[in-house]
Amino acid sequence: MSDESAYVRKLLRQQAALASFGSFALRQADLQTVLTEAARVCAEGLDVPFCKVCRYREAEGDLLIQAGYGWRAGVVGHVVSRADMSSPQGRAYVTGKPSICKDSRRDCEFILPAFYAEHGVISTIDVLISGSNGHAYGVLEIDSDQLRDFDEHDINFLTGFANVLAEAVSTSERTVVLQATINQMQALVMEKGSLLDQTRVLAQELQHRVRNNLQLIYGMLSRQLEETKDTEGQRGLKSIARRVSTLAQVYDQLIGTEMKPSLDFGIYLKSLCANLVDVQAASEEILLSCEAEEVILDLDVVTSLGIVVAELVTNSFDHAFPEGRGKISVALKQVSGSDRAVMTIQDDGVGFVPQAGSKRHGLGLIKRLVEQVDGTVDLVGTDGAFWRIGFPVYSAKLVTVVS
Repeated sequence: MSDESAYVRKLLRQQAALASFGSFALRQADLQTVLTEAARVCAEGLDVPFCKVCRYREAEGDLLIQAGYGWRAGVVGHVVSRADMSSPQGRAYVTGKPSICKDSRRDCEFILPAFYAEHGVISTIDVLISGSNGHAYGVLEIDSDQLRDFDEHDINFLTGFANVLAEAVSTSERTVVLQATINQMQALVMEKGSLLDQTRVLAQELQHRVRNNLQLIYGMLSRQLEETKDTEGQRGLKSIARRVSTLAQVYDQLIGTEMKPSLDFGIYLKSLCANLVDVQAASEEILLSCEAEEVILDLDVVTSLGIVVAELVTNSFDHAFPEGRGKISVALKQVSGSDRAVMTIQDDGVGFVPQAGSKRHGLGLIKRLVEQVDGTVDLVGTDGAFWRIGFPVYSAKLVTVVS
């Protein structure tokens, strides 16, 4: 085989090695693995026993052997060279141009580390591995224990590898930044979750405290009611106790909703009616029934309508049955095919006849509360009292978003 043919085969082998390594480097995520493989392929491609990748350390101002091929134990990861014109690596790093030392035994320009002589290194080539942060990453160097006359094609081959390594370094740096960003985001998410959990616990504790305080106030009002002999005073205390009890019912329901901004008004209404029977301590011959469908409402709407129900039901207990017998019924349903609901409060008593100038029945309060929820209230019929309250169900759409 002629020298020319051998030379061509060598170039083709180097090109194939460079292409294969480029594909490997793109698939490999670990930078150290890429650097180590580059050292091996470069050494074999240029038919030399040694190769190393040196990383520039800004704080120390030196070049550390980060990866290598062919070196004895204790060299890779430990040995450094000065990053200045006194070493072949330093010259390549400082000038940015390939640095060739044909015969280290005769070249007095360089101050070589002891491991060169220990490995019998004679000829070297160093090329720059560029970086993306304003500083080059370091240098790629091949070392031969034979006197070699490296040519332009050898330098080009090594430079090609250095360029692939530069891209691998840049990709690794971007990956590190990206992973750090992801880690920070995960930490923030975890911190946010922890804060939300703490907030939820504190909010639930606050709900318990408010509920307990309302029950405490209700108990105080009940005891005061027992000691009050004045009829008007009893009526006033009952009215206040009733409204406190209504708010306590809201908190009883709220505690079980995990801080959702809405409630099933149907469940709340049934619980409220059962509680009103206990509050009134009425004759067993006055019966209160409640039928309610599921209607999801905002807490403010639930509170307002709860007070309305308490006022009207209590009014029936107090005034509709002079003989102490009768029925009161409360019903709630959502109007089919619309975003409105209807609640009715009905009794079979003597009927509702407001007295001129009297605020005893709280009619003004009822109208104001219904208006606050964009609802309407009507007194229908003449046999007993029949209240019809219509209101929009805005929060049915909100619940889906919140949950």
